[in-house]
Amino acid sequence: MDLNADLGEGFGSWRLGDDEALLGLISSANVACGFHAGDAPTMHRVCAAAAERGVAIGAQVGYRDLAGFGRRHIAYDFAELRDETIYQLGALDAFCRLYRTRVRYLKPHGALYHAAACDQAQAAALVAAISGYDHELPVLCQPGTVLAQLAAGAGLRVVAEGFADRNYLPTGALVPRSAANALVTDPDQVAAQAVRMAVERTVVAVDGSVVPCPVESICLHGDTPGAVRSAELVRAALVDAGVTLTPFA
Repeated sequence: MDLNADLGEGFGSWRLGDDEALLGLISSANVACGFHAGDAPTMHRVCAAAAERGVAIGAQVGYRDLAGFGRRHIAYDFAELRDETIYQLGALDAFCRLYRTRVRYLKPHGALYHAAACDQAQAAALVAAISGYDHELPVLCQPGTVLAQLAAGAGLRVVAEGFADRNYLPTGALVPRSAANALVTDPDQVAAQAVRMAVERTVVAVDGSVVPCPVESICLHGDTPGAVRSAELVRAALVDAGVTLTPFA
C-alpha cells in the first residue's frame, strides 16, 4: 500500500503543514505546483527533501486560484485547463531533474479533483495533458469517477485513492468540505480507517453503512489538524497489520 500526502502548500513566507516531518512517514508526496499553492523555492525544497528520502514525487495540479487555495470551482476552457496542467507538470519536473528524479504521477487538487470526478470536459483536459506530456504517468484519483474512466480509456494507469482523514457518504463520495463532519480529525480514528481500507478494502460511511473502497494509495492531508501525529499512527498501524508501505509509482 502507498501512503501519500499533500505537501509544499505554503507560499512565500507562509508555510502550511510540516513537510519535513511528513516526508519521513509517507511513500508518495503530492507537491503543489504553484497554482493553488506553492512557489519555486517551496517546490525546490520539497523535491530535494523527497528525493533524499526516496519518496515518490507527484504533481498536485490545481486551478489558478491562490486566494481560494484551489477550492473554488472554475469553469475552464478545455485547452486552457490542458495547457495550465502541462505548465504545472513541467515546473515541478524541472526541480525533480535537479535531484536525478522526475514527476512520477499526477493528482488533481481540491475543486479540480472533484470537478474531474464528474465533469467530462475537465477530466478530458487532464487526460489530454498527461497523454501529451508523458503517457507513462499514472493518474491518482478516486475509483469509478469520470476521470478514472477517461484515463483508463486513454491507456493511462489509474491508481485508486482513498482518504484516511475524510468522511465518506454512502455513495462512496467524500462528504463535502462545506459540511461540519467532512474531516476525520481524531488520529486514532484516522489510523483505524486507513487500516480498514488497506486490509478489508472498505470504509464505514457517515450513516454507518459499509462501502467498498478498493484502493492502492491512502491519502493524508498535510493541512489537516494533527496531520503528523495521524501519519505516525497510520504508518505504525499499517505496519502492525502486515501492510508493506511502498510507492505505487
